[in-house]
Amino acid sequence: MSLLSIINARIMDPASGYDGPGTIVIENGLIADMGVDVDPSGDIIDAHGLTAAPGLIDMRVMTGEPGRESKETIATAGQAAAAGGVTTIVVMPDTKPVIDDISLVDYITRRGQQTSPVNVYAAGALTQNLDGKTLTEIGLMSEAGALYFSNGSEPIADALLMRRLLSYSSTFNALIANRPMDPSLSAGTCAHESDLSSRLGLSAAPAAAERIMAERDVALAELTGGRLLIDMISSLEALDVIRRAKNRDLEIACSVSINHLALNELDIGDYRTFAKLDPPLRDEMDRKALIGGINDGTIDVIVSAHDPRPAGEKRLPYSESSPGAVGLEIALAAGLTLAANDDLDLMAFLAAMTINPANLLGLNSGKLKPDAPADITLFDENTPWLCDSDALLSKSKNTPFDERRFIGKAVKTIVGGEVVFDSHA
Repeated sequence: MSLLSIINARIMDPASGYDGPGTIVIENGLIADMGVDVDPSGDIIDAHGLTAAPGLIDMRVMTGEPGRESKETIATAGQAAAAGGVTTIVVMPDTKPVIDDISLVDYITRRGQQTSPVNVYAAGALTQNLDGKTLTEIGLMSEAGALYFSNGSEPIADALLMRRLLSYSSTFNALIANRPMDPSLSAGTCAHESDLSSRLGLSAAPAAAERIMAERDVALAELTGGRLLIDMISSLEALDVIRRAKNRDLEIACSVSINHLALNELDIGDYRTFAKLDPPLRDEMDRKALIGGINDGTIDVIVSAHDPRPAGEKRLPYSESSPGAVGLEIALAAGLTLAANDDLDLMAFLAAMTINPANLLGLNSGKLKPDAPADITLFDENTPWLCDSDALLSKSKNTPFDERRFIGKAVKTIVGGEVVFDSHA
């Protein structure tokens, strides 16, 4: 019998709303008891000065494995996740080969169990080889363990196909994710349409490209009764679409990347390719609106949008470089920093990375209560530190946060009752 207790922690559990002192007792990988009057037993972790929260769940993680292991393996992604307080990752289907059948779903699951210190699941592809045309076997992949379905970085452009996907998936109650990006307005662009992108001479996409696609998908979800995740919004215009949809009690959810909460288009600076992202960084008004969407619950999920890119893909002219940034080790710290600055509500931030994704994905984690998996992160809200991209555990080091100051970071990460990361070790 394995026993572990966490004492003297500030416990924050968004699922119950509890924020206060207490002890957590872990037995055989599960939370056995929790509360102020609980007696500790077994090995003791004294968490004085630390906050204990459910382990973070990151719904949008790109890896190189299978096919591009030089960018990132499932093992290195898992190590980076543990260092960032993330206990569960969902691997996007943009791999080589694409995760578009049950054998690839099984491969991701098995490799996660064999090589990763954190829980690893797969997101299945909506179309074969992400071609945007031919439906995959969503039902079979769902039975094999795929938690939701996406066309990766590319949106489903064909409205009739999107309707069929939502109708078909509703049979299995599967979650369908689609990027809110109208291809005819965004193809070939690399920045947000604004005075800044005009001055820099960059091809740019308007925020309306998000609104148009979001409006279409909301209408199709209402028509079919399918479960829809509007994946990684970046603008006030898209946020307003989602807010109106939720006021009509539609089963719509949306996500945002931590990058778009912490950065804006000015971070591009003098053609900084490490700040080139997809969707592009937008203006400060959009950033503040997105933070407000987290605080009021309109936005359901925050993702790291972890997208490792070798230096050779980034050290190119801005228009030719690949978009993307690593984020597994940074998402928690960036959120804590926004909370320390009184921009982001800390409980709302934690909910968007714990219980909300758990509920969307049908996981029993994301909460601190008896019989829940003992997936826990202990973090220090007050530790200042400087991001050094070379020190990141990810194989690729592409981050716009290099040399940025943060307040707060993960100290210990526990998965299934086992300590998988200890910053003091």
